[in-house]
Amino acid sequence: MTIKTIGIAGLGLMGGAVAMALRHAFADIRLLACDIDENALTAAETDAVIDEGFVDAKTMLPQCEMVFLCLNPSITLQFMAENMRVFAPKTLITDITGVKTAVVSFIEANLRADVDYVPGHPMAGSEKGGYFEARNCGFTGKNYILTPLKRNKPENLALMREIVRKMGFSRITETTPAEHDYAIAFTSQLCHVIAAALINCESDSGIIRFGGGSFEDLTRIALFNATQWTELFLENRKPLLARIAQFEASLDKIKDLIRNGDHSGLQIYLQTVRKRKEEQTALKTDDS
Repeated sequence: MTIKTIGIAGLGLMGGAVAMALRHAFADIRLLACDIDENALTAAETDAVIDEGFVDAKTMLPQCEMVFLCLNPSITLQFMAENMRVFAPKTLITDITGVKTAVVSFIEANLRADVDYVPGHPMAGSEKGGYFEARNCGFTGKNYILTPLKRNKPENLALMREIVRKMGFSRITETTPAEHDYAIAFTSQLCHVIAAALINCESDSGIIRFGGGSFEDLTRIALFNATQWTELFLENRKPLLARIAQFEASLDKIKDLIRNGDHSGLQIYLQTVRKRKEEQTALKTDDS
């Protein structure tokens, strides 16, 4: 680990979790953070999670050899547009945004020649937001996605892999921004769409008295940040709409089997589902 000073832009849930993971993994690095929330900065300093907090990014960035952009997609683009000239030469920049195509295209097109940018996406989070929930957003055993650029220096890409591993992530997947967005539309965004639709289709809040765990498990993520997820859904609308259509076709299939009283067909369908889930579980176990 050759980098001595890392900056974190955005000290909310994910920024706080990144800071905590970095502090745990690299005790000797100098950790800086910038955010408009002075309470979060003060708390992180008090917790010894960061060494110094800044309200003004232009004061922090010139001190950093590496910067994590822990901001929503639109704010990430705004931040880079306003601060591109401020980064120190040779800075390694990475982000954690949940959609990649638009973000990567903009940053790559406007990137200074003397800095490097390795796009990333930690597959972790919580239904609750803010720095004060960051301790509940662990990274151990989780997946991390990188969408490297052709211009990335090999040593910087290797350093990103090293940092991600030491932060606790067990599997690193490298892909393109477009492939990332299509896959994430299924594994993340569609799940949030389903949770939202499930909650919204029953107006009686008292239905929870009949819950046995399944409903609670399926809808935990419905406590999402509406502003953040509206942006993610709309930014990735084309892949997400394709995944919603894919789910609707699957739902129609099981609906038809039930409507027709097709005992044999329904049993085969459910057995196939169980087998596919077992294969997914085995793959996850093998990779951990």
